[in-house]
Amino acid sequence: MNTREEVLEILSKIPDPEAKTDIVSANLVSSLTIEKDLITVEISSTNPALHARKRMEEAVVFRLQSELRLKTEVHCIVRAMKGEERNARRSVLPDVKHIIAIASGKGGVGKSTLTANLAVGLAAEGYTVGLIDADIYGPSMPTMFDVQGQRPHLTSVGEKSLIEPISNHGVKLLSIGFFTDQDNAVVWRGPMASKALTQMITEGNWGVLDFLLIDLPPGTGDIHLSLAQTLPLDGVVIVSTPQEVALADARRGINMFSIEGLNVPIVGIVENMAWFTPAELPENRYYLFGRDGAKNLAHGLNIPFLGAIPLVQSIREAGDVGRPAVLQKASPIGIAFTDLVRTFVKELASIKNKK
Repeated sequence: MNTREEVLEILSKIPDPEAKTDIVSANLVSSLTIEKDLITVEISSTNPALHARKRMEEAVVFRLQSELRLKTEVHCIVRAMKGEERNARRSVLPDVKHIIAIASGKGGVGKSTLTANLAVGLAAEGYTVGLIDADIYGPSMPTMFDVQGQRPHLTSVGEKSLIEPISNHGVKLLSIGFFTDQDNAVVWRGPMASKALTQMITEGNWGVLDFLLIDLPPGTGDIHLSLAQTLPLDGVVIVSTPQEVALADARRGINMFSIEGLNVPIVGIVENMAWFTPAELPENRYYLFGRDGAKNLAHGLNIPFLGAIPLVQSIREAGDVGRPAVLQKASPIGIAFTDLVRTFVKELASIKNKK
């Protein structure tokens, strides 16, 4: 009969890609039972993707059966690590208090505009803020922060060379748009895009931050999973417009962040382009895309509703010239964004207090 030490010695030869060490040294072997003709191993995985857990399971079974050279049956269960445990293990960006993703299932709902205004609004409230433009194929933050054409430089921090973010409006910013030609399409496969995102996270000189916001691309793909593997997120904000086609995609985004092993708290839903008010009829509201769709979705799923932002020309104009509309403090739209920022902070604190 094999000893526990012998089995652990074999398991220590199996690497964990996320932990950058073996599964024993990373303390990922959560259970090990050895009987006469059966070895049962339970592994905790920091990667929530089903295919990654399946590969780990196959590696464990193959390694034990080939090295023990006995007719011992091996059962391996690889479970996705719970969000709380992943947060406790966080080694990336330990000086960042809150890491928040901004997501939408559908493109064109104003997610990047919302992210820019949320970041600048938080900075205006006195928080230290960083922003990663993870929309690899359509980076728009350099324009929204009026820093097009600028290039981050390397800076020495201890023995490391890190990328110094570009700063404006009190926000530290890194975007793939700083490293590519603005007029050329970014034609990358998933792994290349994921690597670029990982570099901006792990090789940026972020320092001490209250918030690091990550503007995700639309959908639920490689970028989203890579982010979940690299960083245990403290929460996600979902942006949607009121119409049903956008709400269906928003539901899919919510479901993705709720799968086993991710369990990222949904800070709330924002309804963008909620209504249109023409300048000549300031008392009128026209619900071009439907009424209260995202608000009703939030209430139906028992998720906080962070607020509604109207369809206003000045929001687009402010983004185009690199001065987010939240800076227009006295205007109705500036007040709407400021209220949204404060509601976001309140709901995030509520999530933290429940843990």
